[in-house]
Amino acid sequence: MGEVAVIGLGGMGRAIARNLVRAGHETVVWNRSAGPAQELAEAGALRVASVAEALQCPVVLSVLSDDASVAEVFLDSGVLGEARHGAVHVNMATVSVELARRAAEEHAAHGIGYVAAPVFGRVNVAEAGALNVLAAGKPELVDRAQPFFDVIGSRTWRLGELPEQANTAKILGNYLIACAIQSLGEAVSVADAAGADPGQFVELLASTLFPGPVYSGYGSMIAQRKYQPAGFTTTLGRKDLHLALDAAADQAIPLPFGELLRGVFDQAIADGRAADDWAAIAEQQPR
Repeated sequence: MGEVAVIGLGGMGRAIARNLVRAGHETVVWNRSAGPAQELAEAGALRVASVAEALQCPVVLSVLSDDASVAEVFLDSGVLGEARHGAVHVNMATVSVELARRAAEEHAAHGIGYVAAPVFGRVNVAEAGALNVLAAGKPELVDRAQPFFDVIGSRTWRLGELPEQANTAKILGNYLIACAIQSLGEAVSVADAAGADPGQFVELLASTLFPGPVYSGYGSMIAQRKYQPAGFTTTLGRKDLHLALDAAADQAIPLPFGELLRGVFDQAIADGRAADDWAAIAEQQPR
């Protein structure tokens, strides 16, 4: 069996697995649909037929979409009872604090290490091996995953010994991106109505007050009103917004802007923008 497994081969998972293969790591892959796994097998990965087989690797990275998929694949399937004793599962999904706590408990009960390691970065960043990895778990477990983090990311941020600490940071980071998209949409709408060039206005902001990928990337989409192809859909954005609201409620801290965004996301999806990039929530502003 290989050194590392990658479970879940969407855009992010494929990029991560491909980089591990290119770096010379013996990489096992599994995916529900055959196509992505076969593609990686042709590139040098070892394709297996089940999650249980993948869990025979000493380190397993999973790149799934949400709480439900993580629970289905790992927690409700009984597969943890078939895993290699002492293996480390690194969950790279953006999941709720509640799910993170449950996953840590159930892995521990089966003698399996558990690390949360969601990332900042889209698929193109993953392809470049430049993700920011937000890792939390027992230090010795993170140490075992670190050689693989070094391949897929530009920096690993060690955020604590409780896996939920990484998930909280990722959830709040995505919340701030949603807030930025909303405010960008409002500002661009006003600038456009006043006769300014939206693209030039966004370039000004991204070059002066707000340098970085959020204002430049999402601002460009908003200025061009171009939301396909979607790097991160409105549906996933609403999911992460709800995770932030739940995390805040768990600490009895209100998020007034988050409550406003709840309505914005719901309306965007009702208007048929579920599969658009989540920058499309800017279209809920009068233009």
